[in-house]
Amino acid sequence: MDIAAALTETSDTLLMTALVVACALVIRRDVAMRLLVCMAFLSLLSLSARLTGLTAVIRIINVLTASAPVILAVIFQTDLRRTLLALGKRSVPVSDSSGDIETVDEILKALRDMAEKQIGALIVLVRQTPLDHLINVGTEIDAKVTSELLNSIFLPYSPIHDGAVIIENGKLTKAGCLLPLSQNPDIAKSFGTRHRAALGLSELSDSYVVVVSEETGKISLVHDSKITYDMEHGELRRMLKKALGVKRQS
Repeated sequence: MDIAAALTETSDTLLMTALVVACALVIRRDVAMRLLVCMAFLSLLSLSARLTGLTAVIRIINVLTASAPVILAVIFQTDLRRTLLALGKRSVPVSDSSGDIETVDEILKALRDMAEKQIGALIVLVRQTPLDHLINVGTEIDAKVTSELLNSIFLPYSPIHDGAVIIENGKLTKAGCLLPLSQNPDIAKSFGTRHRAALGLSELSDSYVVVVSEETGKISLVHDSKITYDMEHGELRRMLKKALGVKRQS
């Protein structure tokens, strides 16, 4: 193959690389960087193969290039699903009402009580992404958020203590909910089912999830596929206010 034809073929590969990386940037920046390295290597390999006339290598590269959309869709299906779900997100009302500040304080009081007693808990703060299609089972409650209610739900002898509580628009709407578990192989082995469930939901939505470990009593906050372990009280309060759309400082 002559140089002009090889360069033309390689240009096609580079354009495909740019398109794939651009799509990956929409999904997740760190994914895009890894793909950029892989695709750059593939482009160089393609150019070398075409200049040297390595027919078998050229065929393999052509198959990989043609199959790239399907391969990427399978590998990054979780990220793609999350991106598509975000298209239907609704706005989070920003509030400075005393009622919402009270909700934050009630959650913090419940978390402090459960952490001291090492009672496991899983609390979901719904943001923009609807969760109806992500949550299994669950008992409808629709009640005001109070520390007493939260404590009673997560008591070990409560029939719904193993599930998650859902807080949406300042109200406790459901309890005993089963969340999708994360399949991330890199999650620390010290984290149990509650942490995996919290991480799983954060991979598919923009919700904030608070976890109390029954083994250590430590409080974790999970958001955007990241776990912040052993949260300090002031930082936890700030993040809860952000999650609930509370604007006023107090």
